[in-house]
Amino acid sequence: MYKDKRFAAIVLAAGTGSRMKSDKPKQYMDLGNREVLYYSLAAFSKSVVDEIILVVGENDIEFCREKFVDEYGFSKISKIVPGGSERYLSVQNGLGAVTEADYVMIHDGARPCITETLITNLMDEVIINDACTLGVPVKDTIKVVDANNVGVSTPDRKTLWQVQTPQCFVYEEIKSAYACMQKELEKYGQADINITDDTMIMERFYNRKSKLIMGDYRNIKITTPEDISVAKIFLEI
Repeated sequence: MYKDKRFAAIVLAAGTGSRMKSDKPKQYMDLGNREVLYYSLAAFSKSVVDEIILVVGENDIEFCREKFVDEYGFSKISKIVPGGSERYLSVQNGLGAVTEADYVMIHDGARPCITETLITNLMDEVIINDACTLGVPVKDTIKVVDANNVGVSTPDRKTLWQVQTPQCFVYEEIKSAYACMQKELEKYGQADINITDDTMIMERFYNRKSKLIMGDYRNIKITTPEDISVAKIFLEI
């Protein structure tokens, strides 16, 4: 069903990973005998996406080309571009580098446990729903707190999902949403943009809601040193 549809994947790996307490960014930390970033690039390379845009720190571009394109042979990586000071700026740079696409996936390179099956599920859903994201229902009770960390309300857990990546959109729609966001940035400044993922950008700047589809509780984001040990178990390495 994809023969007349072109998919691009933007893999974000420009963060510094300050919470990892490491002398290297978390995306390059050792996970088994490979870098954390290797595993998500491998999953997208094995999938039927047409191209991968890798977004990294400006000083890491040549290293990533030598490591992931030349050494590992991830030939679907068509471009490696520098990221921005914020996540959404890195996505914007990635969108501008896409060669041609009907749909685009956006993935955090610090989520190494993504699978080819989950990627395919997203591709199926975005053709039907135009915008979708992986997620999992929350397991714990969630509290809304005030400025003093005093609980003020308890949302119904049945309505709450923990959002993951990849997130997938119609390419022209998310490009348009980012263009609208850029205009607001120029008008009001960065302080008024409180954006943590791309579904929020689509909601705010394109009025497009995203369908949540079942992800995997193993699709964790490497954030703290303990996550490396957990990811090794999930990846069976």
